[in-house]
Amino acid sequence: MSTPPPKRPGSSDKSPVGRRRRLPDAKEASEGSAGHTHRDEFLTPIEVADRLLVAPVTVRLWASKGLLPSVTTLGGHRRFRTQDVEAFVAQHQRVQKRNGGAPPSRVLIIDDDAQFARYLKGIVATHAPGVFVDIADNGFSAGVMCESMRPDVVTLDLMMPDMDGFEVCALLRSMFGKNKPRIVALTGFASRDNVKRVLDAGADCCLEKSASAEELLKELGVGHVREA
Repeated sequence: MSTPPPKRPGSSDKSPVGRRRRLPDAKEASEGSAGHTHRDEFLTPIEVADRLLVAPVTVRLWASKGLLPSVTTLGGHRRFRTQDVEAFVAQHQRVQKRNGGAPPSRVLIIDDDAQFARYLKGIVATHAPGVFVDIADNGFSAGVMCESMRPDVVTLDLMMPDMDGFEVCALLRSMFGKNKPRIVALTGFASRDNVKRVLDAGADCCLEKSASAEELLKELGVGHVREA
């Protein structure tokens, strides 16, 4: 009968469940710390959004259009240099001073007319490419999207089925109070009664859908039409 080999001092009868990671030595720890400092010079889209008080999707839109420089990691993630973000903010602050105020960064179009909604979205995208634009085709979706998106400006069709523009306007005022987005009501029937009614409900202005692109952009606060 063979005898088992003697145990080494400090050994255990129990088999290891998994391999134990080796702790880095002083040199490795120092290099790791330096590497972490270098990585801290880059921000994620969410961190940039928190700094600029916008939605992360707006940051990604700026990057995709080349307005805000970014780099892509080996894993395919977008990152932003702190210096580039600070330069972007400084540039926009100069633009805002020239324009006399901060332009909106998020616009929600509330309209069940898909063709007109696409037309309006195209106008904003063409003349204010840094603005994120989305569409809600009914009043219920508008309330949900306003809660998640927090738009700076909404355009609101007065004549929609189920929940019309007057009801949506009152809903937004009840949801956000004084912090509600700017509401630009749009209608093909701009009667005096309708205009008064929607302004009383909380809209900031009311335009006919046949208004010029320049007038629409002015009321949305996204600047003037660019010359062709």
